[in-house]
Amino acid sequence: MTDNKSAQPKLRLGMIGGGQGAFIGEVHRIAARLDGRFELVAGALSADAQTAAASAAEVGINSDRSYASFEEMALAEAAREDGIEVCAIVTPNHLHYPAAAALLRAGIHVICDKPLTATLAQAEELAELADSSGLLFAVTYNYSAYPMVRLARQLIAQGKLGEIRVVQVEYPQDWLATNLEDSDQKQAAWRTDPAKAGAGGCIGDIGTHAFHLAEFVSGLRVTQLLADLNSFVGQRKLDDNANMLLRFNNGAKGSLWSSQVATGNENALRIRIYGDKAGIDWSQENPNYLNFTALDGNREILSRGSASIDAAPGYSTRLPAGHSEGFLEAFATIYTEFATQLNARKNKQACDPDALLVPGIADGLRGMRFIDKAVASNAQGNIWQQLD
Repeated sequence: MTDNKSAQPKLRLGMIGGGQGAFIGEVHRIAARLDGRFELVAGALSADAQTAAASAAEVGINSDRSYASFEEMALAEAAREDGIEVCAIVTPNHLHYPAAAALLRAGIHVICDKPLTATLAQAEELAELADSSGLLFAVTYNYSAYPMVRLARQLIAQGKLGEIRVVQVEYPQDWLATNLEDSDQKQAAWRTDPAKAGAGGCIGDIGTHAFHLAEFVSGLRVTQLLADLNSFVGQRKLDDNANMLLRFNNGAKGSLWSSQVATGNENALRIRIYGDKAGIDWSQENPNYLNFTALDGNREILSRGSASIDAAPGYSTRLPAGHSEGFLEAFATIYTEFATQLNARKNKQACDPDALLVPGIADGLRGMRFIDKAVASNAQGNIWQQLD
């Protein structure tokens, strides 16, 4: 890391959602704390007032800065001299748009979980609002911040793979292989409810991660897609499995498979990219290694300690080679790079280029277009849809 974090005061952070029982809220809080860049000082942690107050007490937020709604928090914090500078949104998808809009109108920078919104129209409106506000807006596609993912992107940008021919990305899980939403499992309940999740089930929850990773690592853009979406479990209203064909702007072909009914897979995100000089293969469940195979058949297993490579770019590594870094550290990298951008702006300094890899509002909008076109392709008989 190239900026001096000890010389920077901690950024004042708020949080919307992420109360008791919310997995992703605690992930965001750990990520924000890891490099000492943020202090959580305010929150609207639940729509239930009692849960919000109890959750705030658990995470050390003073009772006078625990709010009953995000609207109240945005207005109250904007009026304080010591009000929050940044706010994380970790709610179900249908609340992303109104929460983010309220924050932007109050002059507060935003870190939002994915997908950006519940609908494409909301995403387009939010992107316009964010752009006109001049505020920073990050979307937590955290898999793009793994050290070996950053290295893969760098190798491709350096031409080590040559002209890219094929991009294969898959993200199978198995936690929704039964009708878990009919139990008291609230994470399953809202993710399978169109009123809260939006038009995409599996494709919104994890397919957007796979899509972002394909474009981020390859440096290419998907121009067309063809989607076959399935709902295999009971009367489930949203997709729990998706197969897609992809066409890229350089002529490369690809496929994307996302599933939450793939029994035996816990969180098996994997990307393989093949060029006319070499191919790479990275798996999230073995994240500290990148397989690199040259056209002559020479195979290397690259790690952060490999002598033949440059260091992975950005702020994605903290430990010496051989010490594993994973999900929480990658999430923290998003927060740390966001803080670096914001501190540079506050100090009227040029930002470290390595901190500019944070996924932003344009990436969030891109993910919503992906969902929209996938749903349209499936509804119209699995036909090609134009993304660009």
